[in-house]
Amino acid sequence: MGLLGFLGFPEKGEPTRPKFVELRSAKWFIMFTVSFAASTDIFMYGLIVPVTPTALERKVGLSPDKIQTWTSILLALYSAALLAFSPVIGYVADRAESRRWPLLLGLVALEAATALLCIGTNIGLWIAGRLFQGAAAAVVWTVGIALMVDTVGKEGLGQAIGYVSMALSIGTMAGPLLGGVLYENGGYYSVFGLAFGLIGIDIFLRLVLIEKRHAARWIATETKPLASIEEKGNREAATDTITESPAPVDDSKSETLEEKPVAHSPLRQAARLLSSYRLVVSLWGYFVISLVLTSFDSVLPIFVEDTFGWEQTGQGLIFIPLMVPHILDPITGFVIDRYRWTPRYLTAAGFLCVVPVATLLRLVKENTMHDKVVLCALLALLGCCISMVMTPIVTEVFNAVQEKEDNSPNVFGRGGAMALAFGLSNMGFAAGSLIGPFFAGFIRQNAGWGTMGWAMGLVAGVSAIPNLLFVGGWILRKPKPAAAGDQPESETS
Repeated sequence: MGLLGFLGFPEKGEPTRPKFVELRSAKWFIMFTVSFAASTDIFMYGLIVPVTPTALERKVGLSPDKIQTWTSILLALYSAALLAFSPVIGYVADRAESRRWPLLLGLVALEAATALLCIGTNIGLWIAGRLFQGAAAAVVWTVGIALMVDTVGKEGLGQAIGYVSMALSIGTMAGPLLGGVLYENGGYYSVFGLAFGLIGIDIFLRLVLIEKRHAARWIATETKPLASIEEKGNREAATDTITESPAPVDDSKSETLEEKPVAHSPLRQAARLLSSYRLVVSLWGYFVISLVLTSFDSVLPIFVEDTFGWEQTGQGLIFIPLMVPHILDPITGFVIDRYRWTPRYLTAAGFLCVVPVATLLRLVKENTMHDKVVLCALLALLGCCISMVMTPIVTEVFNAVQEKEDNSPNVFGRGGAMALAFGLSNMGFAAGSLIGPFFAGFIRQNAGWGTMGWAMGLVAGVSAIPNLLFVGGWILRKPKPAAAGDQPESETS
């Protein structure tokens, strides 16, 4: 068996059973691969952050007065690429035969981005590198999450998304810290050596992965002979009964299902998705989460430098309290999987709790141990608030699309629109990351650190209202009479 056969691709026109197909299509392996891809992507983004100012001056040759401007522009270009590519990649991924091919194309974009930034001796290469990074992120956060939905289904989706969020927080913390340490002790190219090593592992995992729907042909074929003769007899008897006494068919319903126009164009599909108030609220939730996090990206390092005199290491370490609470994301996912009524209240409570915590940031004023402890404690509480919101918001995207498809079967055509829905949600996140740094930076510069805190809290607090009203459906809608399981949803659709 050649390499293509090992990977599960046909050789000489015949489908070949891949080696270790059960392991490579296992739920835990696909979850690990998607989580590693998300962590690697955000790690690459953060790894370059401490390198960028020095590299722009020494390698590109920019004057010191232009460093801050171009650093901000390069961050904005990443978000702009994420914003532009997410819906396109989502639509393409829904139409493709396999989620794995778009994931591999995303790796090509990530490798190209890293190579361009590594050799970048002019600003054009850095611009191209950041654009490729944004495109790669769009693939991971659109196709990767859609693949996880395909694999896990509704029952365990919350916990699965929780693990991805936890991996994201690990990559967010580790990127800038390791980037700064490696650059300081090993030089410029040691940073990119680590980057290419992680990309190599990511390539291996994505090549080895086999989607469950593609593995089913071998697993199902091999388990079929295990069916007992009695089961076969029962199935044959049932088939005969159906053949002899066919159920009456309602011609009008049949015509409706067959002739109902399907939204094939991406614009029509996007419009149908955005007609769901649940998806719109999820998109807004993505936006606010991104606004809060990226506001701190732009303001917090400068604030601790001005207030406490901290250098680069301290400016990186101060983000740890904000990110550590995300280890609780799998627990949040478990709760929303177990208790289906909780997402509405978790998201509303999380956004509402941001208000007092962000407002209390004004207490941090002086270079004292008391103020340093207070700042770390407030950042940790903010991290807990975001942790309460993140996982329910992501799972709500899935639930919103499923509700649309239940109410109008085949409305999105072959392939559905799950990846497109996550692509639209990523646009919300990208918009927040574009606006957040300017929002926080402008307010802090003109009105102060305290005003920035309550302004951020105001945005989050107002967002609690639509989440309370619409997450999980309109709050005044009568609950479905049936009990557990998904059957009631399909019955009402």
